[in-house]
Amino acid sequence: MKLTPLCFAILLVAANVLITATAKNIVLIAGKPSHGPGDHEFNAGCLLLKKCLNALPGIQSEVYNMGWPKDESVFDDADAVLIYADGGGRHPAIQADRLELIDKLAERGTGIGCAHYGVEVPKGDPGEALHRWIGGYYEHLYSVNPMWNPEFTFFPKHPVTRGVKPFGVRDEWYFNIRFKPDMSGITPILVATPSDEVRNGPYIYPKGPYPHIQAASGRKETVMWAYQREDGGRGFGFTGGHRHVNWRNDNFRKVVLNGLLWIAKAEVPEGGVSSEVTDAEIKQNLDDKNR
Repeated sequence: MKLTPLCFAILLVAANVLITATAKNIVLIAGKPSHGPGDHEFNAGCLLLKKCLNALPGIQSEVYNMGWPKDESVFDDADAVLIYADGGGRHPAIQADRLELIDKLAERGTGIGCAHYGVEVPKGDPGEALHRWIGGYYEHLYSVNPMWNPEFTFFPKHPVTRGVKPFGVRDEWYFNIRFKPDMSGITPILVATPSDEVRNGPYIYPKGPYPHIQAASGRKETVMWAYQREDGGRGFGFTGGHRHVNWRNDNFRKVVLNGLLWIAKAEVPEGGVSSEVTDAEIKQNLDDKNR
């Protein structure tokens, strides 16, 4: 039986509708401009992640910059949400009634990811919210934020680590994260041992050093983790991402892309997410910070 051009067009539209309906939707929230040129390039970083994600079959992602979508209906069909933005008291998820909104997303199974400064919130209700969503958070004066170059040489068997090879990049890797007390559901993904020189500071802010950090000399520290929530939802915390140029590193990028697929409950390829970012692409979409 031969298909008429009209029938073929109808079938093509129907197939596209079916693919769109079954695709995993990932919302990437990029924070407002922050820090100097080349640092905290949230929008440019999210656009690189979007480019890599949207090259994958069955994945759709969109970037919403300036800290939050103007229309919150974008969350209605979100399978995962990444928050890559300034944290602390300015964290976009703790403004207005957004804690309640994200709690509802998590309750329905939406994955939640937080990157770099986005893992820091104040103690109290915001900290408990991140415990619920991703299992841990950066706590002011408990956690630390030195600029250092950890070497990641061993990875647990987990979908987020598929295809990730040993690597090391200099970044503001946070550690001594305030995890849930029982650590249930938490899998350390990127782990390294800071030298005493790193522990002795200075940290980025406050400069420290903190006696409780120095006292833990020789201890391995987790700088990225995956969280399997008791309700079946998923989350992760990734503390790197201060220096935009690091998205050029294939393994740095791969572990985050794998994490986004995992929290969206999409299948992570056996060799992890393959992607390419060029030097030219790293220089695109940077915030205008000269003013």
